[in-house]
Amino acid sequence: MHGAGNDFVVLDLRDAEDPSPELCRALADRHTGVGCDLILGIKAPRSAEAVASFDIWTADGSRSQQCGNGARCVAAWVVRAGLTKGPRFTLDSPSGSHAVDVMDAHSYRIALAVPQFTPESIPLFGFDGAQDVYEADLGGGVHARFAAVSMGNPHAVIEVEDTATAPVARTGRAVQESGLFLPTVNVGFAEVESRDRIRLRVHEYGAGETLACGSGACAAAAVLMRRGRVDRSVAVVLPGGELHISWPDDTAEILMTGPATFAYEGNFPHASV
Repeated sequence: MHGAGNDFVVLDLRDAEDPSPELCRALADRHTGVGCDLILGIKAPRSAEAVASFDIWTADGSRSQQCGNGARCVAAWVVRAGLTKGPRFTLDSPSGSHAVDVMDAHSYRIALAVPQFTPESIPLFGFDGAQDVYEADLGGGVHARFAAVSMGNPHAVIEVEDTATAPVARTGRAVQESGLFLPTVNVGFAEVESRDRIRLRVHEYGAGETLACGSGACAAAAVLMRRGRVDRSVAVVLPGGELHISWPDDTAEILMTGPATFAYEGNFPHASV
């Protein structure tokens, strides 16, 4: 499945064991496996109000706490599987419970989380107290100015003049390997086009640059909204498509609306993995 190009292998784990790190790496390999940014495992609900839960593994086999595009894909899978009949339901992710609204046959709105900006909530190390902009020399001639926020998973957001020429791989890797964020962080490069439109590229941990990152879109929108750079409802344009992000106020959950698409299904011969 994919959400705006952010692609996933989705496993039904309701009666199966979790994939090993070796299996995750084999599935995610784009040359010898299926190929994906992340692996999603659908399980029984963890809370009373939810219809299902899901876990997340990166392409290198480590666990992740949140994935906005993945949440929409899980929502579409749940609807197709008949686990819910109404247009509104709840899913459990590793970082909490999320209300889902079915907008149409291919579009879903997810309430992700209330963005958190204190260093200890992200977590971000080496700084005392929340700041609008953090600065750090990261070695190799890279000096970074970034905002930091948790969407249930950690994000660094760098505002740039032009996403097309932003040093996404170089600076993204430098921030991820800096030790400021542990275990690591997603790094977004955001360009304000207008009050209601942002362009964004994201270097995700465990995957590199992806075509889209839902939680990254929420993180960038939240940072720019708090700065007064954009309105409280914006379109976020990523290389793989467009998401709509709304955040009524600083105490509310942030809402993300976007597509979820089934690509294909099959069996993976992993007995030797």
